Amino acid sequence: MFKSGKVAIIGRPNVGKSTLLNVLIKEKLCIISRKPETTRDNIQGVISGEDFQVVFIDTPGMHKPKTLLGKSMVIKASSAILEADLTLVLIEAYNGITREDKRIFEQLSPEKTSLLLINKMDRLNKCMVLPIIKEATKFPFKEIIPISAAKKDGTDIVFKKILEYLPEGFPFFPDDQLSDKDERFFVREIIREKTLEFVREEVPHSIAVSVEEMKEKRDKPGKDIYYIRAYIYVERKNQKGIIIGKNGQMLKKIGEASRKDIETLLQKKVFLDLWVKIYENWRRDQFALKTLGY
Repeated sequence: MFKSGKVAIIGRPNVGKSTLLNVLIKEKLCIISRKPETTRDNIQGVISGEDFQVVFIDTPGMHKPKTLLGKSMVIKASSAILEADLTLVLIEAYNGITREDKRIFEQLSPEKTSLLLINKMDRLNKCMVLPIIKEATKFPFKEIIPISAAKKDGTDIVFKKILEYLPEGFPFFPDDQLSDKDERFFVREIIREKTLEFVREEVPHSIAVSVEEMKEKRDKPGKDIYYIRAYIYVERKNQKGIIIGKNGQMLKKIGEASRKDIETLLQKKVFLDLWVKIYENWRRDQFALKTLGY
């Protein structure tokens, strides 16, 4: 008997969805940041075995949107619930079940299997989780599992339960495929991740990255190099200055860190040609969102 299905990972911003996906598929597929609303698109991560294939869907955090970008993110997250055979709902242990969490619970279909994962248990005394579990029993979850995705604690139990509830079916992807996204997408995400790591708090939500060119070039006789030209977009002039930094040092730092991870991804020597551009109010511009891949 072969089991296969799609598993949506949903929750409020910054509850650990991307961390959980990376742990479950044993690969760093999604970028990680402590800054909320880092994930902007549904990203499918695939893990295959002899008698199963699980397609995880990492989703943007569900929140009350203030921009067209935010609205797009919430629509994508909600669509994953409809698409999935099984849904993992993440909440934070130290916050308990919030009003925002309950709004997410209301979107779940009673006809589909949903598991509640109480994440970040490493930040909470374990005896304090009991009232949360008691309250969670009021909602139609098949399982309530305390975990710490960052510490990989309880994630093996989650995976066993997924296989238990997964329906019979056929593979969606070839055995060796890890995602539905292409290399250009992951190059873009690596650059955005490194930018988020280094810049100050007021900039992250205004950052977008586009990869304009990716091609192999001859560096020296007998030596090829992968040339990548990418733009980091911001909304205001002062944000551009922050990313470039004094004497271009911040942009150089972002570029060097990005290039190392891109070379690991592509298994090729890379020349990263990185630029910063201003695109005013792109998060509120429908054409801009489409142009930038959102």
